[in-house]
Amino acid sequence: MYPIASEEGYKDGQVIFREGTSGNWVYVILHGNVEISRTIGESKYIITILESGEVFGELGYLGDIKRTATARAIGETTLGIIDRGFLDREFNLLSSSFRAILVAVVNRFRNMTQRTCEFSRRKEDRTQKSLSVIFKDRKSVVRSFTSNISNDGLFIKTDRPLNKGEQFSLKLQLPDFSEPIRATCEVVWAREHKEAENRPSGMGVKFCELAESHKRLLNQYIQSLIANAKGVH
Repeated sequence: MYPIASEEGYKDGQVIFREGTSGNWVYVILHGNVEISRTIGESKYIITILESGEVFGELGYLGDIKRTATARAIGETTLGIIDRGFLDREFNLLSSSFRAILVAVVNRFRNMTQRTCEFSRRKEDRTQKSLSVIFKDRKSVVRSFTSNISNDGLFIKTDRPLNKGEQFSLKLQLPDFSEPIRATCEVVWAREHKEAENRPSGMGVKFCELAESHKRLLNQYIQSLIANAKGVH
């Protein structure tokens, strides 16, 4: 059993810590259950339900990062805070190389969780559609097409995708609209031609800056596509 520095009691539904807050205490569940969730936009996504004996909060300690999820008690719950001195001693016994590996794993897990939640969020409102887009890459202005689109972003087919994290300006032409939608976008992920296999090469991008009027037009257009696909008139 872990050395416990102190115990804390929580009522049903009480928040233990929130996503995005600072904190590096590591907890073990002595009694009860804990819900781990993330909030994307206005939607809550439950990642897992932890049971008695399980440990959580370790990502904040190992990676020295803000809380990546919200922890909430399910039913009457008692937690033990694992002794910080014990954790520090055990962690410092590891070689610097192995500590670096643990930190890398933590950051990778955080990114994977973020991607998973984003995919869950967009599943309902993302629709397949080929639309004309114009953007500037490292060398020139590129004319291309989308593969799918949502209110939050789109996939651009291109053999020369930009790097993850790069921002760029984009013009998106919707059918029956004379003026293109203009947006500042950021590359969330990219797939090179050599990695594509049977899938198109390109990049998934999210909208960073989009005028309210263009947001409304885009949402109206996407909802019409979804309605048509479902046969709703």
